[in-house]
Amino acid sequence: MNQTPREITTLARNPANFTPVVDEINANGGQAAGISADLSDTNSVKSAFDKINEQYGGSTLAAAVFNSGGGFVRKPFLELTEEEFASGFESQGKGGFNFAQRTLPLLQKATGLQHPPTLIFTGATASLKGSASFSAFASGKFALRALAQSLAREFGPKGVHVSHVIIDGVIDIPRTKAWTFEHEDAKLDPAAVSYLLLSAFFPSSSLSGGFWMNEGKADCVL
Repeated sequence: MNQTPREITTLARNPANFTPVVDEINANGGQAAGISADLSDTNSVKSAFDKINEQYGGSTLAAAVFNSGGGFVRKPFLELTEEEFASGFESQGKGGFNFAQRTLPLLQKATGLQHPPTLIFTGATASLKGSASFSAFASGKFALRALAQSLAREFGPKGVHVSHVIIDGVIDIPRTKAWTFEHEDAKLDPAAVSYLLLSAFFPSSSLSGGFWMNEGKADCVL
């Protein structure tokens, strides 16, 4: 396979979330496919990766990005149900676990790449601080960040770059168009977020030359 990644597979519980992305990539000359999967469900994730293997078996996995928006609950703590509180960890902690369990073995097998095989987790403001009424979401994001840090220390020496990228704000996408803030530049430009993710995948130096970035951050003004 060429050193430049060519095939892209996107996973989402709802096909409506990946269809526009897949269509845009394919329309611009890329090769993309979407698969429905619930990352908090171990069997669902296994099934998704079985399908990926059927379609791309023999190809090298260059990079994997975990970007789950599930478990977002904004509610006073005493009004939370046990199910709502658990949703944060189910989506982020368990979801990250299931995703990493399936991608890390493939990344470890990767050969002939120009850049190190990379696993990226996306975090949020809640990854760094637990705000009022965000205890469920923050608990899940804290768990995901801890997982990313542990995996970076375990798999870095084995040649896999693990990075945690904090998206500290609301991304300007169709789903958030109706959201308004005091400042005009409160939302993050999707292109800027993509650049940050690319900077995590294309580190300025490799294991042989220096360091890998474990955590990056994109900010907005709220």
